[in-house]
Amino acid sequence: MYKLRCITCEKIYEPSRDLYTCPHCGDRMGTLEVIYDYDNISIKKSEFYPEGDISQFSKILPINQYVVQLKVGGTPLYKFKNILGIKELQVKYDGTNPTASYKDRATAIAISKAYEFNYDTIYCASTGNAASSLAGLTAPTKLNTFIFVPASAPIAKIAQLYVYGANVIQIDGTYDEAFDISMVVGKKLNWYSRNSAINPYLLEGKKTGALEVIVQNNFEPPDVVLVGVGDGTVISSLFKGFYDFYKLGLINKIPKIIGIQAQNADAIVRTFEKGKPYTPVDITSSTIADSISVGKPRDVIKACKYVEKSGGTFLRVSDEEILKAISELANLTGVFGEPAGAASYAGLKKAIKNNLIAKDEKACIFVTGNGLKDIKSVEKLIKPIKIKPNLEEVLSFINEVKS
Repeated sequence: MYKLRCITCEKIYEPSRDLYTCPHCGDRMGTLEVIYDYDNISIKKSEFYPEGDISQFSKILPINQYVVQLKVGGTPLYKFKNILGIKELQVKYDGTNPTASYKDRATAIAISKAYEFNYDTIYCASTGNAASSLAGLTAPTKLNTFIFVPASAPIAKIAQLYVYGANVIQIDGTYDEAFDISMVVGKKLNWYSRNSAINPYLLEGKKTGALEVIVQNNFEPPDVVLVGVGDGTVISSLFKGFYDFYKLGLINKIPKIIGIQAQNADAIVRTFEKGKPYTPVDITSSTIADSISVGKPRDVIKACKYVEKSGGTFLRVSDEEILKAISELANLTGVFGEPAGAASYAGLKKAIKNNLIAKDEKACIFVTGNGLKDIKSVEKLIKPIKIKPNLEEVLSFINEVKS
């Protein structure tokens, strides 16, 4: 049904149990694409429905059987007029997934592949969301789960891991250090990897967000799509989802894709700006948006190539802009995103200011995680005022607020 192709040398491989990346190009330059024989896939628009879970896309997913019990996908797409002066703002909100983040889409495929390949243990390294996703979705299964997480990850995300019963390994170091040690341990102990970019099938799960946006728009793509970027897999997956539907003749164009990175976690922006041939630029990252705080992105090559193909680009936003975006987005739409999720809205404002989005265009932002996942980041926005239980004081306060 599918094959694997190296993003750099374009060598094609038959899928196998232990094949993650191109043996010739290595882990960073040799991430693999899942490619399909589109001519032999028969799909009709009538097969899909807006609230369906991601299993409805099984004909273009690299799995034998979908085995996840919790409902992943079918998340809402909200539409708003007259925001920021553009024709329409669409908000794809994945905070309603089982563990409240976009990462559930990838985990669902990873679990299905772990069963298909007869693994008994699955692992990942994460700043929090992928970890809680793996812990939550494997909870009803027989898989043993090990999570490598930097000790600095938000407590709400770490709490999820323990509640779900996963084996948690808190690394006293960065996400990149947690990632590197997890790969060594996973290979040594023959565990299945749910690590972003290393496992080529995760991107296929994440592309279902793009597929849903198309279905929920009655197969009329938005003009521009924006999303926060860390490792590069989510933004790559959006292009892949749009591309799959385009190749199958279900849509007539691929939206322009704009990736948003935090100012001090901008490794992919730097790589993109250097130009071709794309080679990774690694940095030490630091941002309040922990989910996109990646200094050594693993899917950087795909991200740059796919964004270029879409006619898009990458932008930086500051932590201050992200914080402001959390509050403004919630005020205008009722959607409370975690910092990495709200980064897409901060990027939208910058893109409009830089004339990258026209007034007559429809823009879709992906809010990839629920704001309750990282309350600490927004504490400085909260300034409670205590009022004594006195009628006059309460009424006085109300009048002040209304004026």
